[in-house]
Amino acid sequence: MSEQSAISLMAQNARKAALSLCAADLETRNQALLLIADSILSHVPELLEVNKIDVDKATEENLAAPLLSRLKLTEAKCQRMADGLRALAKLPDPLGTVSYAMELSPGLNLYRTGCPIGVVGVIFESRPDALVQISSLCLKSGNAVLLKGGREAIKTNEYLTSLICEASQKAGLPEGWCSLLHTREDVQEMLKQNESIDLIIPRGSNAFVRYIMQNSEIPVLGHAEGLCHVYVDDPCDLELAVKVAVDSKTQNLSVCNAAETMLVNRNIAEAFLPEVARQLKEKGMTLRGDEAVQKIICCAPATEEDWETEYLDAILSIKIVDSLDEAINHINHYGSHHTDSILSSDAAHVERFMTLVDSADVFHNCSTRFADGFLFGLGAEVGIATGKIHARGPMGMEGLCTYKYRLYGSGQTLTELNGGQIALTHQPIEKKLPY
Repeated sequence: MSEQSAISLMAQNARKAALSLCAADLETRNQALLLIADSILSHVPELLEVNKIDVDKATEENLAAPLLSRLKLTEAKCQRMADGLRALAKLPDPLGTVSYAMELSPGLNLYRTGCPIGVVGVIFESRPDALVQISSLCLKSGNAVLLKGGREAIKTNEYLTSLICEASQKAGLPEGWCSLLHTREDVQEMLKQNESIDLIIPRGSNAFVRYIMQNSEIPVLGHAEGLCHVYVDDPCDLELAVKVAVDSKTQNLSVCNAAETMLVNRNIAEAFLPEVARQLKEKGMTLRGDEAVQKIICCAPATEEDWETEYLDAILSIKIVDSLDEAINHINHYGSHHTDSILSSDAAHVERFMTLVDSADVFHNCSTRFADGFLFGLGAEVGIATGKIHARGPMGMEGLCTYKYRLYGSGQTLTELNGGQIALTHQPIEKKLPY
């Protein structure tokens, strides 16, 4: 069998599985999540051993240190994966939820209910825990999924996928609902399966997302790069601002919600910059600043390219701005519409920032690192969508669902309505299905 037909068959099997998965009751889906969690924890030694093969190979190939950190599994990461699965099992069912209910005419009732998208293809980076998060969200929301992780994590992803499929089938879920792609050629073939796949979700750079959009007839929901900002306002609590700015950049360098540019109001720059620079440098950061910044602290010059760069590394660019509006304009011009935070003690400034910054997540007096589906209470996330259609920000179960309208009648016809034998009432009714 050719590789092309193998991917086509995989997509067709996923379509068949999706029809069964969307009908699986909540108890079955939750039981599958719990069994997957148990399976991961009972196979930690084997999982770490397999992951070490990937890590060793990536080390030989000189994978960047932040990316290597994302690739490497630990017992703590395995525990967090299991905790996330169990937390997801406790969340309400997104399927069948009624968001709109209206009596059109006596005995003719309309309901809008949540339902799965169907079959989703997700392309993501070399982070094995992302595979668990994405597949579990698809499971809970009744979607079949085709997964393509980074090649650096291939052995780990294969092992995790086998654990997920085996555990979910024990719970009674259909075979083929979750499958793993291996090569770029597999991805190219997946992009052609518009009759079987309903949505493609690529996680990566803007250029990568554009490439996927241009090479598939399947709808694409992009999760692009995270060029996040921290704006230090006048007035602000300087001690709080230092703490939050440092965490936003240094807590984890290789994630999309780490800050890459810090904007500082000119009025507080001399009081703020020396201390924040000291703490950032203690954590190994390289600082790049504009001319005004260089007059206050020792740092490398920043160029236009720095304002446009997602470093995912121990580098932070710093710019002094004259006003809140200049900061907002900078963020909207250079940012990726991901996550941006204002550190301020002026309520009017905070409200203006949150209203005018055109990003999926806007924060006040807290780290950009809180942009996370698990922390938001979504159970996990497929990624953080920076567009404005269908889903935005951390994309959890709701982002993997669409809706359908259910109309329950008792013999009504449009002929009767047009003839005046029945009349439209349009009365809101209880958001509860009749059966």
